[in-house]
Amino acid sequence: MKTSFKTKEEAIASRKWLLVDADGQPLGRLASKVAAILRGKHNPSFVPHNDTGDFVIVINADKVAMSGKKGENEFYYRHTGFVGGIKRKNRGEVLAKNPEWVVKRAVKGMLPRTSLGRKQLTKLKVYAGADHPHQAQQPQVLN
Repeated sequence: MKTSFKTKEEAIASRKWLLVDADGQPLGRLASKVAAILRGKHNPSFVPHNDTGDFVIVINADKVAMSGKKGENEFYYRHTGFVGGIKRKNRGEVLAKNPEWVVKRAVKGMLPRTSLGRKQLTKLKVYAGADHPHQAQQPQVLN
């Protein structure tokens, strides 16, 4: 028997738009589910070398939940490029200021570190509130 794979054009034509509400969901669990959908692991035609995933819209990113004291004890680091230029902010500060970035970074960490993973991340749309500009795509609500 031969194994058949979806071509790139067939995979693009069969993509759906899914809507995920992040209100009250733990950040890590939300990110792992979204990453699996972006990769296409929920499709029976999944192959790791093709982009067979769907588009995902995450709303209410500002209401994502974190267990314990992760808002105070987890940090994001960046470096300015100068000597002694390390900067850190805790997750609570960043979530209050830019919740879309926190969710997008959590999902990015669960995707492959290749050009395919970067391409899959472009199919993720994250919004802090309940409004989004993708009504024309008629997204299906994902529980």
